[in-house]
Amino acid sequence: MRPYIENMIESIAAQDDAAAIAKIIRQRRSINFFKEKVPPRELILQAIDLARWVPNHNLTEPWRFYLLSEQCKKKIVDLNAELVTASKGADAGEAKRKRWSSIPGWIVVTCVRSEEELRAREDYAACCCAVYTICMYLWAHGIGTKWTTGDVTRDARFYDAIWTDPDLETVVALLWYGYPAEVPVTVRKPVSEVLVEV
Repeated sequence: MRPYIENMIESIAAQDDAAAIAKIIRQRRSINFFKEKVPPRELILQAIDLARWVPNHNLTEPWRFYLLSEQCKKKIVDLNAELVTASKGADAGEAKRKRWSSIPGWIVVTCVRSEEELRAREDYAACCCAVYTICMYLWAHGIGTKWTTGDVTRDARFYDAIWTDPDLETVVALLWYGYPAEVPVTVRKPVSEVLVEV
């Protein structure tokens, strides 16, 4: 009788875990505006630690994670403001500088480059999974994220700012994080519109 009860309890716990995971996936949103409070560093390190366990072909572990200092963030904010000013004018550049300066936490995720086309694609996909895992873990702790790949991440000076070589690594994500000031509402297409059975 006892093994039956233990198995039943484990089954219920597994169902509860699955429901919690599904809830996190459905409720997570990209956050555009954050509160000033900086989340605990320990939680960020836990998220990065967990991200290392996503699938990666041949266990290449192609990801690299950069936690940005205030000095590094300022370089990127200034660079982006310069790029926006050049394309949209000084007012737009200053508005972007103000907004980006208010973002509390920054991580950059890169992928080690490969000369083999198939491996490069597989490694990039693995790094995307790693970024998503960070987003999910942080969301479960009430911390929002925004995954961006804007023009600034393709500028050679961005790589200089994070002290890495664009010939060796490529940026997969500039990931902002913090406590959400607001959470957008979005919808998704029904499964019937995206599912093909062959």
